[in-house]
Amino acid sequence: MSLYLSIEQMAMAASLVVVAMAISTWLRLGLTKNLFVGAIRACIQLTIMGYVLVFVFESTNFALIGVLLLFMIGLAAQTASARQRSGAYDRRRVGIYAFMSILLSTSITLTFITQIVVRIDPWYSPQYWVPLGGMIIANSMNAAALGAERFFSEMASRRFEVETLLAMGANPRQACASLYRRAVGAAMMPTVSSMMVVGLVSIPGMMSGQILSGVSPLLAIRYQLVVQFMVAGSAAITASALVMLYGRSFFDASSESLHLHRLLGR
Repeated sequence: MSLYLSIEQMAMAASLVVVAMAISTWLRLGLTKNLFVGAIRACIQLTIMGYVLVFVFESTNFALIGVLLLFMIGLAAQTASARQRSGAYDRRRVGIYAFMSILLSTSITLTFITQIVVRIDPWYSPQYWVPLGGMIIANSMNAAALGAERFFSEMASRRFEVETLLAMGANPRQACASLYRRAVGAAMMPTVSSMMVVGLVSIPGMMSGQILSGVSPLLAIRYQLVVQFMVAGSAAITASALVMLYGRSFFDASSESLHLHRLLGR
């Protein structure tokens, strides 16, 4: 049986944010305003999303689900690009590549999970597409941001090595092979670390939510494992696709020479 939370109980829970704000003020962390704004935004955004989900869940139109997922992917791509420390032009390119990569990983992973693994009926059930899609998109957003940032850093610090390999006859993909591996590895590390300690250090949110709603812990474990495998696959697809697209943009398409101004103009 699920537990009902009143407004008064929610207000009591919000007091924990006040504690965090007080600690930030006491230690002069400079996070007090951000904590306050973040809490207000979380309330507003989740409330709006709640009403949107009620509307979508009551609809039988798959186009609404697609529009909502595309909107979420767009926001995720914009967030991933905003995390980059490179120039504005470079951030725009990262945003485009992130959108393409997250769209690819979400399409592949979500379709596989809903149609082949879980086998939902009806196939367009928004109760599965939207929550699972949100998990995939959020995880892919982090992978895209980490992969792009790591690749730029590697390219900037090892450009002489790349230029040497190009001068020796290597093509851009061969010259950047080790950079690709490092960037994708860095993007995958949080997901791998999470899988290593899941069930030991933490009980994931989805599993906790199902247990609190009355689902058997053993069944909740199965669903959580599906989610863990799902986000691992989506992170790998997103990171590898973005790094390949992003890496190719540093080279001239005709001469395959390195665009130094995109590195030095950071």
